[in-house]
Amino acid sequence: MDSSKLKSCFHGISSRELSSFRVRKRPFIDELASDFTEIGAVAIEHDADPTPPLAISFCKASKNSHIFAVSDEAGYVSLFDSRRKLSSAASHQKNAEKARISDWVAHENAIFDVCWIKEDSHILTASGDQTIKVWDALEKKCIGVLMLHTGSVKCLSSHPTNSDLVVSGSRDGSFAIWDLRCKINSRSRYDGVCLTATSMVKGAHASSQARRGRHGKAAAASITSLVYLKDEVSIATAGAAGSVVKFWDTRNLKSHVTRACSKPESSSKKGISSLSQDSKGVFLTASCMDNRVYLYNVLQLDKGPMQTFSGCQIESFYVKAAISPDADHILSGSSNGNAHIWKVNKPQAEPIILKNHHGEVTAVDWCPSEIGKIATAADDFTVRIWNIENKYCSTSRSPSSIRRRVNAIPSTESRKVLMDDNEESGSSDSPNEPLHQIQVSSPSHPITTTFLLSTPEGHKKKLLASISDTNEPSSFEQTPEPAMKSPSSVLNPPSSLKRKTIKDYFVAAP
Repeated sequence: MDSSKLKSCFHGISSRELSSFRVRKRPFIDELASDFTEIGAVAIEHDADPTPPLAISFCKASKNSHIFAVSDEAGYVSLFDSRRKLSSAASHQKNAEKARISDWVAHENAIFDVCWIKEDSHILTASGDQTIKVWDALEKKCIGVLMLHTGSVKCLSSHPTNSDLVVSGSRDGSFAIWDLRCKINSRSRYDGVCLTATSMVKGAHASSQARRGRHGKAAAASITSLVYLKDEVSIATAGAAGSVVKFWDTRNLKSHVTRACSKPESSSKKGISSLSQDSKGVFLTASCMDNRVYLYNVLQLDKGPMQTFSGCQIESFYVKAAISPDADHILSGSSNGNAHIWKVNKPQAEPIILKNHHGEVTAVDWCPSEIGKIATAADDFTVRIWNIENKYCSTSRSPSSIRRRVNAIPSTESRKVLMDDNEESGSSDSPNEPLHQIQVSSPSHPITTTFLLSTPEGHKKKLLASISDTNEPSSFEQTPEPAMKSPSSVLNPPSSLKRKTIKDYFVAAP
């Protein structure tokens, strides 16, 4: 295959980051935001027996995003509706009965992670019984079992565009990639069809200081978190043995491509409890056992963490953190019974502290479509739903959510159309202005980009004509002679070089 046709590993991320087209405005948490209000709390218990919640996940599709799943130590999966009006005067048990959509026993062991796939029609559960199960969320029926790990399955992440592809991490020190379309006819002691992994990497985060076994190999260290990155070919993994995030190219898993370290390996407190990425896939957070959350730009990993956020206490690997979909805020649990929220562009400012829990705050999640709505779980056997007060919300776009890069601009024609539109139509908030959805793709540029433009009909036709006149994607201007080992070389490689994987751009540390 012609290597010139192979896409850079971070091409998808760069195309999302570099696009500066004006889109529909969405609310964000304003600069004045300092108060989140608890809008309800539900008890996690079954047959009057409380159990600690271990994972929370809101549905991904906007039509279902008010629904969230909770997994717990007893092996149950519970679905709740966050839009139900819950009374602060009522008990948490009554609120749970009111908000609960359904629940069922998914495993006979603790469920450490849950993951929505296939437009929220299915849900994956990762358990201490060393299996992953695929569930029909409506029928509460197991339709597949993923079996290969030899330790508790601690984390899951699905491919950003193809939910048949899933990656899992285990306490046995391995991570595995699964294709749900690859089934075998054999059945195990579990219900459902047994599936096998398409590939597995063992000892991904082995500790060099761990006690060595009979053959001189270091003991495997648990994979605590992983993320299938938005570029659609890369995976980021983290473990309990060190504060290193490793990046892998799924096309060649013999060795990690590059790594990012939050602090010196000599530090006494090691390990990363969770990773998260924003909806654009540009930023990655690593929640570390040194009581800090580190923020990385995946296009500038060689520069180390962009920002560091402190104030929380991370004393166990159950304490998680998550960056908001718009990359404006970071939410973290804490061992001191509180949840913490930082503004990304103000890392030195004191975080917003949510104080109503009475135990270690562990799993957290952001509602993907209702900006400002979050869920927090704690060892007090409750899940609490919070929302920013309406008076603090703004309908204009967050400055930090507008990505600007000097080494890439949209095509001249498209820019001219948008500039003319800005001058004639003014703000896109006008209620009488129609919204036109335009999708652009080409065989050489398989990523489909959607623009929501509020333009007069004439400008819409002009933009469509400019797009139809060319078979090539929008051209980007390159920065002069990007450095060979810099992220710019991934986005804009010199014409004299033809690379096949990002391994050629990043040199893996020994």
